[in-house]
Amino acid sequence: MSAESGLATFRGAGGLWEGYPVQQVATPEAWENDYKLVLKFYNWRRQQARVAQPNIAHKALVQLEERYLVDIITQNVDDLHERAGSTRVLHLHGELMKARSTIDPSHVVDLDGEDIHPGDNCPRGGQLRPHIVWFGEDVPNIIPAMEIVAQADIVLVIGTSMQVYPAASLVQAAVSARTIYAINPDMPDVLTSDSFVCIEKTACEALPDLVDSLL
Repeated sequence: MSAESGLATFRGAGGLWEGYPVQQVATPEAWENDYKLVLKFYNWRRQQARVAQPNIAHKALVQLEERYLVDIITQNVDDLHERAGSTRVLHLHGELMKARSTIDPSHVVDLDGEDIHPGDNCPRGGQLRPHIVWFGEDVPNIIPAMEIVAQADIVLVIGTSMQVYPAASLVQAAVSARTIYAINPDMPDVLTSDSFVCIEKTACEALPDLVDSLL
């Protein structure tokens, strides 16, 4: 979804940022080794996300709310779904526009697009870090995501490589779904069985027509 708004996916870009493997700037170990570099990486991502705009695929999902109860479960950390107008968005891997304390995980603040600097602390004195689920960290929202998918009548699996777990396992929870659509121009083999209606197009190419048909 976000790639078509111009935001880097890193997996598709060789997994590099300024010559650094993404794992070197997106893990708890990276934070311990060089937290200033990690802040720089996420400040850069936040700047990119700030100027990006929701695309027609984001807007199509907003239209779907005219007749359906739509829950969006996203691996993306930007706020493009919210800015497009979707009202029920669950972020599996965190939110780029928020920060949280390193010593008090319950202390989460909105950044309004601003950077996080060394020395930006919570009231208890803990350095603020990106409110992001890093490689190797637990995914707190996976349980509510499973519950949402388990109740869904229709499931859209959009643009995922199906290589990142536990997010890739969500489709297995779709026990009540009468239809599961898979939308991807490079369809993963795991999504090509008879269980899925496969649409080998990008989100922007596929979603406007699919949403029209559902409405």
